[in-house]
Amino acid sequence: MFTIFKNTHYDFQGKRRIAFFISASLIIIGLVATVLRGGPNYSIDFTGGLSIVLRFEQHVEESDVRAAMGELGFPDAEVKLVIGRGQEDLMVRIPEAADADAQIESILSGLQAAFPGNEAAVRSVEAVGPKIGHELRNAAILAIIASLFFIVVYITWRFQYRYAIAAIAALTHDVLIVFGLFSILNLQISLAVVAAFLTIVGYSLNDTIVVFDRIRENVKKLRSKPFLDQVNISINETLSRTVLTSGTTLIVVFILYFFGGAVIHDFAFALLAGVVVGTYSSIFVASPILVEWNIRKPEKRTKK
Repeated sequence: MFTIFKNTHYDFQGKRRIAFFISASLIIIGLVATVLRGGPNYSIDFTGGLSIVLRFEQHVEESDVRAAMGELGFPDAEVKLVIGRGQEDLMVRIPEAADADAQIESILSGLQAAFPGNEAAVRSVEAVGPKIGHELRNAAILAIIASLFFIVVYITWRFQYRYAIAAIAALTHDVLIVFGLFSILNLQISLAVVAAFLTIVGYSLNDTIVVFDRIRENVKKLRSKPFLDQVNISINETLSRTVLTSGTTLIVVFILYFFGGAVIHDFAFALLAGVVVGTYSSIFVASPILVEWNIRKPEKRTKK
């Protein structure tokens, strides 16, 4: 098996208090930024708006339409390319105004001025009301809470209750830090970003379970050593696997972020930050919580 790190003896748990301080600081900064901005920057998926599908006579670039929409007073307009049956349509999503018809006419005339000789026709118009957006937001929150609940049940069944609490703390840490980054950078939270959050939860959990599984093995094998040393040894033994998995994932996400286009830019950014934070949390959040818990309430060990 190919390994990057061989026979490493890094004292990860010796730095756990520093890691706790860094994590707490990042979470607090993100929450403060959210409060100062008046709450999360929700997209039209959650706030409601208009979804207009346009078809131009000649091909236009999404970036050009996005820039034109910005000049028309819609800097946060979402522009996506929709391809079907050999035809290219553009879906433009904007916040809904009181007079939707007048707003559509204004957009059409503005785009006609921005692209002279390339007439745009409206293929369809759909309205997403604020009530539907509110229901979607509640459903997204419920999906995250439900996933965390079933994770607790699974890890409690496979390991122990303290392992489940440590894993949930690490997953919550990951989501809060990525959420805070979105608030600091004032990026929109859409349904795609919520999907990225759930992907982050799954990725981070997988990495954490690998470390926990090795800890469980070493607790039985290395009975003469303190629990802190058992955790350090377990992390060092899985370090090569962690770096390889995270590194290959980051390569794919980097390509998605830089070459995937503006449509999935926020989704790719959430994954990019989530992979880094998730790898960090499995070593410096989940495992240290087990160590601190064991210091305060040592785990009972059965003799062979």
